[in-house]
Amino acid sequence: MRNIKKVFLDVIANEDVNLSLYPGEICGLLGENGAGKTTLMNVLFGYYGADGGEVYVKGNRVRFRSPLDAIQQGIGMVHQHFTLVPAQTVLENIIVGSTKEDFFLNFAAAQQRVLSLQQRFGLHVDLNAKVWSLPIGGKQKVEILKALYRDARILILDEPTAVLSPPETKELFKTLRILASEGCSIVFISHKLYEVSEICGRVLVLRHGRVMAERKICDTDACEMASLMVGREIDEQKQSPSKNAISDKVVLEVKNLNVYNDKGICSVNDISFEVYGGEILGIAGVSGNGQRELANALFGVTEPSSGEMILNGKPLPFGKPCSRVEAGMARVPEDRMTTGLLLELSVEDNLIMENHRQFCSGKLLKHKLVAEYADRVIEEFGVKTPNRMVQAQTLSGGNLQKLVLARELCSSVNMMVAAQPTRGLDVGAIEYIHNRIREARDAGTAVLLISEDLDEVFALSDRIAVMYCGRFMGLVTIKEAKREQIGLWMSGVKERCA
Repeated sequence: MRNIKKVFLDVIANEDVNLSLYPGEICGLLGENGAGKTTLMNVLFGYYGADGGEVYVKGNRVRFRSPLDAIQQGIGMVHQHFTLVPAQTVLENIIVGSTKEDFFLNFAAAQQRVLSLQQRFGLHVDLNAKVWSLPIGGKQKVEILKALYRDARILILDEPTAVLSPPETKELFKTLRILASEGCSIVFISHKLYEVSEICGRVLVLRHGRVMAERKICDTDACEMASLMVGREIDEQKQSPSKNAISDKVVLEVKNLNVYNDKGICSVNDISFEVYGGEILGIAGVSGNGQRELANALFGVTEPSSGEMILNGKPLPFGKPCSRVEAGMARVPEDRMTTGLLLELSVEDNLIMENHRQFCSGKLLKHKLVAEYADRVIEEFGVKTPNRMVQAQTLSGGNLQKLVLARELCSSVNMMVAAQPTRGLDVGAIEYIHNRIREARDAGTAVLLISEDLDEVFALSDRIAVMYCGRFMGLVTIKEAKREQIGLWMSGVKERCA
């Protein structure tokens, strides 16, 4: 890619970007949210037409009018938000739109080809299963198989590990190394610098749409990469106990909670715990051990089968999210795109979504008051947006998360439940979100942090609990917590092996 330029209205997303890929290499593409990484790859994959520059594949200049043109040139892309049809089977999703198929689909031949790819690259998944029934790691395997089925030799992976557990990430890396050994060129977009250091041979760093640096992995480290991404030193706080004494007041009390998932399996099994004012209780665990169901029950999104949830001494009714808002609970859901925001609405509308009544006179909204409030909050939380009236979907991931936090923390809250608060964010955005959570804690707010990122749990928590198969394996203070023991609990081992 030579001198690529892409402009959206008056925003320059990419300017004079050069990127070269070589056979058999894994190249990391780094940058803050909004730095232009995904836009650049969408140009390469034919989603966007470049406003300047040239693209060459195997020495030949190409012009992509659509992703189909890119696919025919051997380019495949696995997006951060999967592009699968949930109601269809794995096999149907893999072959849909493929130019290899005739008018009448030959499912038997397609199945044999996919089985061969599975065996070759270790991407095993039930071809007859409906996509909606698969875990996140399984869906990602389907996306990669779909690209390989179309003979992709250049594979673009956009934040591929953002929603994967450590074992799933290990399996993905194994597959990527096999692909690279067979001559595939891979672009690996990620914010997890330790993973970039492990899997990539070279990195390209974008900032404000431009290439800031190119480094071989052997010539750099995570600290330099982080500084290149954000343009300053990152203040990494490995551990941050509360500045003030933790209150002896129980803000949230959960008693004998049981929650079943949509498959009828008990995902939260007789859990009890308390969260005190001015503390962060971190819940660690590998994905799929009941964390999502616990968060949804606390939010009021799903109804537990039994148990009690008590906030400030008053029982929380099951299945009523509005009662949480009224009781002073701030809610940061794990999926900001689908359950945290209404992306088609404006930034302003999203900011007042849960507390719009305070801006009303009778049944009419005081638009001037709303505008003043939105502008103040946008500035206070550093939300990068052209103005308050643009659709939320135009913002980067980090700014969307800031938008969620701004809405929640600018209300009168005494309890915050934050589920995966920094998933998919860059190091600068992570630093900002962590500091905001610490500020809420230090102001006396009780915080329940649910995260699959063990570094995040250790950096923020005053106490740590570990969920495994719907139960708590153990609970310790941050001073007592040892990574070895936490890791054993995450694996389902109660006691340390001799």
